[in-house]
Amino acid sequence: MNKLALLLLAILISTSLTAQPTIKPPKGRIAIVADGNSPDPDDLGGTAVSLALLRATGLENKLVHYSHSCDLVRVDRISVAAEYERHAMMQTACDGTARRWGGFGNLTFFDAKWQLDETIKDLSKAINNSSEADPLWIIEAGEPDIIGFALAASKKEKHSFVKVVTHHPANDDAGDFYTWQSILDFGVEEVRIPDQNMNLKVDESHWDWAKNHKDDSVKFVWLMGKLAEVDDVVKFQKGKWDCSDAGMVLYWITGATNNGIKLGTVEHVRSLLENFIVNNSK
Repeated sequence: MNKLALLLLAILISTSLTAQPTIKPPKGRIAIVADGNSPDPDDLGGTAVSLALLRATGLENKLVHYSHSCDLVRVDRISVAAEYERHAMMQTACDGTARRWGGFGNLTFFDAKWQLDETIKDLSKAINNSSEADPLWIIEAGEPDIIGFALAASKKEKHSFVKVVTHHPANDDAGDFYTWQSILDFGVEEVRIPDQNMNLKVDESHWDWAKNHKDDSVKFVWLMGKLAEVDDVVKFQKGKWDCSDAGMVLYWITGATNNGIKLGTVEHVRSLLENFIVNNSK
């Protein structure tokens, strides 16, 4: 292969890696229920990336509910002190990302366990506002209990306009009060995509572009994922930067059931975030 052919191949590969995903969200609104207070800290990075993606694609106003720490019963693997620390870090991931990226001024980020009644009421309100023309897509980024409580507290006739997006059985069947089947029994639509850990739980070096970025809002996103990597409760995040739950948000942004990206990559995330930064630099 001559030098010209090699150059063209390099350009094609580079273009492919940095190509902007098509933004074509489905009709309706989006709600996210995450944990992060459980022994799996990946929601720290997942939360930061999810919020940054919605802001970067101009869809922040479609987010009508965000709650974290939805693991309602502490397990022995995480101490009381570590649990308290996780709640604080998850709130920081929410409030810090929202402040730095902007656009979420009208949204309250709920701590599902510590603000249980308010969280259920807020998600129920979003469910009750649903219609065929304006469905609610709930991202299940943790245990399903809050979703179950909100469905139970909302109007039955609205449930057919609710779609629950999931990517992992570990979330579906981890509830203390609701099983995945009991969620489906409300009459909601199941939207299942492949395990997002395949492409979005990666070696830390894949996120060096964010760690070394000149814009502090991008660095902040990296820092949230790094907090999970240095977690001292579990070891399976060591050396990894994990935003796997954000893959469900990327899927929704790019079309959801209308050919949305089912296996998002770090390059997809990077291209969307950096494009926003370039176009909104001060």
